[in-house]
Amino acid sequence: MRPRFPAGPAAALLVLAASSRTTSPVRDEGPETLRVDLDTPTGAFHGGATGILYGLGDPGVPSHDLIAGMRPRTISQKAPGGEQHPGGDALEVADGFFAAGGTDVHIYAQDTYSAWPYQDLGIDDYLARLRPQLEEVAARPDRDRFVWTIFNEPDLIWYDDRPADEDRFFTDWTRAHRLVRSVLPHARIAGPGETRYRADHLRGFLARAKAADVLPDVVTWHELGPDSLATYRDHHRDYRDLERSLGIAPRPVNINEYSNRRDTSVPGRMIQWIAMLEDTKVDGQMAYWTMAGNLSDHAVRTSRANGGWWLTKWYADLSGDTVRVTPPRPGARDTLQGLATLDREDGRATVLLGGTGKPVEVALTGLDRLLFGNQVDVRVSRTTWSGYEGDAAQPPVVAAARVRVVGGKAKVAVPGGDPLAAYQVVITRAGQGTPPTADAPWQASYEAEAGAVEHAAVVTQDDGSGSHDMAQRYTTSGGRDVGSMTDPGSRVTVDVDVPRDGTYRLGVFYGTNGCVGRQALYVDDAHVRDLTFPATLSRVYRGRLDTSITLTAGSHRISLRTSGPGGFLDTPSDIALDRFDLTEVTGPERTVHPLVDARRTGGEVDRADRALRVGAPGAVVLGPGDAVTTYVSAAEDGYHALSTTWHGTGPSGLGLTLSGRRVEGGDLTADRSGAWTGSVTAHLKAGVTELVLSNEGPAPVVVGTLTSVRDKGSDPRAVRVEAEAGQLGGEAEVVPCPWASGGAYVGRLGNGGTLTVRRAEGVRAAGQYNLTVAYAQAEKNTGHPYNTDTVTRTLVATEEGGNATSAPYRHNYTWDGFWPETSPIDLVTDGGPLTFGNPAGPGPNVDWVRLAPLVVAKSVTPHRRQPDAVV
Repeated sequence: MRPRFPAGPAAALLVLAASSRTTSPVRDEGPETLRVDLDTPTGAFHGGATGILYGLGDPGVPSHDLIAGMRPRTISQKAPGGEQHPGGDALEVADGFFAAGGTDVHIYAQDTYSAWPYQDLGIDDYLARLRPQLEEVAARPDRDRFVWTIFNEPDLIWYDDRPADEDRFFTDWTRAHRLVRSVLPHARIAGPGETRYRADHLRGFLARAKAADVLPDVVTWHELGPDSLATYRDHHRDYRDLERSLGIAPRPVNINEYSNRRDTSVPGRMIQWIAMLEDTKVDGQMAYWTMAGNLSDHAVRTSRANGGWWLTKWYADLSGDTVRVTPPRPGARDTLQGLATLDREDGRATVLLGGTGKPVEVALTGLDRLLFGNQVDVRVSRTTWSGYEGDAAQPPVVAAARVRVVGGKAKVAVPGGDPLAAYQVVITRAGQGTPPTADAPWQASYEAEAGAVEHAAVVTQDDGSGSHDMAQRYTTSGGRDVGSMTDPGSRVTVDVDVPRDGTYRLGVFYGTNGCVGRQALYVDDAHVRDLTFPATLSRVYRGRLDTSITLTAGSHRISLRTSGPGGFLDTPSDIALDRFDLTEVTGPERTVHPLVDARRTGGEVDRADRALRVGAPGAVVLGPGDAVTTYVSAAEDGYHALSTTWHGTGPSGLGLTLSGRRVEGGDLTADRSGAWTGSVTAHLKAGVTELVLSNEGPAPVVVGTLTSVRDKGSDPRAVRVEAEAGQLGGEAEVVPCPWASGGAYVGRLGNGGTLTVRRAEGVRAAGQYNLTVAYAQAEKNTGHPYNTDTVTRTLVATEEGGNATSAPYRHNYTWDGFWPETSPIDLVTDGGPLTFGNPAGPGPNVDWVRLAPLVVAKSVTPHRRQPDAVV
């Protein structure tokens, strides 16, 4: 069977300088053209398209790193103390959101009610519930950063009989509006927040609101169906015309619920929404279809990113002005769309695009010679769908080249073959070193349903692409999967072909029915190992399980079966198989982060002589106190060597901060001028870590890149203890379990139940550590018609003679399938035992715990630049 889409060196970039040569019309199988006019600005970059409804569940869920990397401008959360959902309280998550760079928290005031649709107990009851919300916010010094959504979908709830309910709605709106202003005179109020754009409702409402001085400060409506991709721009245009006709000054717009399940987490679909919202300079908030606290399906577990998250991070990285982008079919659903920015200060143009499976030619015009010169360096990175619960590493550079610019024009060819992918194209003035190169490994994908399917069923999973409803189904690769694998003879076999002898990572896209499952992996009919599949929310809520296999060059048969050498692997989970990805592994996990692409606090970009001093095509000059922030990904918990090269004109020092935690003893210092290479071997959690390099010295320094390399040789510095080997207290108990690593876990922790673990040699000293807990917990409410009302549990680690450190553990779908979750812990004693529990409620079940010293090595050496080197 041929791969669905190859990638890597074979998918090289062809970049053509613009010339007078004429081209033939593009055929159906040829590339599509995305036109980017860099000399036609469309306004300052807004950055508001990736807001979220209930994107935050509880403090720490999701992690600070994921929120800060995504950097949503606005979020909507429930009313303080509200009963609509168990988590997502606006005031409980606000501090973390603001600390991560967020701008405004919208409060869904009606979410004080427990039922959906909301109980209609009369406007007096609602206003009596609204007042204490207002008073609680009024006591905060940041009270003006909260925006009040006083009605949610009033055309569906409480006031659905139009036009009969029109007067009653306006009367109640007026009362609620005036109540908000009586308590919070400067508060912003959002509305009317209807289920869709309703021009017939808006005209009368806005006219009356203007006359009564109760206009919303932020105008909101919802765009939830897939057809909104085709109709939204007309809606926005009509609304602006309506404002003008009524003599209303332009108001900020927030599409405070947009997108649907088939879109969230899928880069090639989300780019279509992001592009049109940015194009109209409005804020938008992705809808809440699944669970609170997972960034609308963009966060994997608590701290990991899926492919869709990396698109939102790319979007948050943009700066400067947006420029005119012309796709082949503007406003057509599920077609090539994009957006672009030009940052003249940093000398960089960036294009984000996706939505098509065809190759794309990006036709650039308006390349200013003073800014870009006669040649530009181009890098094309790709992020693709990795499943809702499938984590994705930093997107690879799939193509790169140095390109001539002729008459301000150039063309960039972007590889095709993947309609679920989005691409980032970065254009900068050509550096003085060697041209940029691609770093993507060889990769191929194979649909499970296209293989040999035995004693199982191929199921068509309609993801809503062809429907006109709310598209409530989740995405499935290829639109179909393989299910009903419950027979001893059930198996799926795919034929693969690999280019070289070596190690390959097999990524299996799958779903379970909320239980842990197991299947046997065979290669060429030889049993390799049994695979344990962590539980997912449902069979169609895709996760991805990765495992390594060794293959020789040529053809092979990879098979997943319900029976192994010992017989039928009878498990409670019917595992649905969707897709198999094969990726060549060429060495330890390694990522390079050009710091010119990082977010800066102060400093300036240099692409000339000073960059050469640190062996990079571009560099950042940091003054004293300036900093750069980048986001480092790790496939698993463990140690990584974090290295950078810098140049200082005298004694210099770089500070290191990981996930908002200043690393003690992590400063890289030099006692004299020159170029230096420094490295810190630090323990990183699986997923994304926010990394900040700061200039702690008295003079400017020049930094080029940050490189992260997996160092498994340092992993024995971490010490792991099986929970059942610890000392139990209260009602805590050891529970046998086939999915636990030692055959058992400790349950009934919290409410007096405790687990005490003694610190072994290697982790007895006081200092900074990472604590990893393998946990399971599946607590949830069950009353909502479509949201999974998950509950976060807390585990408190108390050091004898020291401090108590709490960490959140989000719902992971099952009580006996364990996820490792890592959090920081600072220990102040030498050897004080750790006691785990939760005095305020129940804790999760625990399989094992591990302590890892945060830093185990550091070095600084003089840097000797190689001629024309590009790190």
